[in-house]
Amino acid sequence: MTDNQFLQQAILLATENVNAGGRPFGAVVVYDGSVVATGVNQMLERNDPTAHAELLALRQAGEVLGKVRLDDCVVYASGQPCPMCLAAMRMAGISRIVYAYSNQDAEPFGLSTASIAQALSIEPEQQTGLQFVQLKPENEPQSALYSQWWALHH
Repeated sequence: MTDNQFLQQAILLATENVNAGGRPFGAVVVYDGSVVATGVNQMLERNDPTAHAELLALRQAGEVLGKVRLDDCVVYASGQPCPMCLAAMRMAGISRIVYAYSNQDAEPFGLSTASIAQALSIEPEQQTGLQFVQLKPENEPQSALYSQWWALHH
């Protein structure tokens, strides 16, 4: 299948989700030329602000492929991935993302995440409307939790 065909599948998922009362976002994860996972936005249905189409598809892809590194996968999304989804894809090793509708296309409908992306480009301590406080545990050696993990897994 081609990029256009995979992207059309993501758009079809989004359309079906709208018809079912959901938000207009669908995603498809492709591995070795085949669809291994799909997702639609289920924020409202699950009362879960993280239930974005891309994240649900990534979770399913990890389960299907039995791994957390998805370097060799491509994500197709109906809309431009939000910063949360983009970060998750980067953390999973995704290096190719194809999407149909941009934040500019979504803006008139209140669906753009451009303002969040802009806010996140500023250091957290300097962001307006966010308290970002580091409070280290008392009476604990520096980075004890991370040291424990390192000792057990390396």
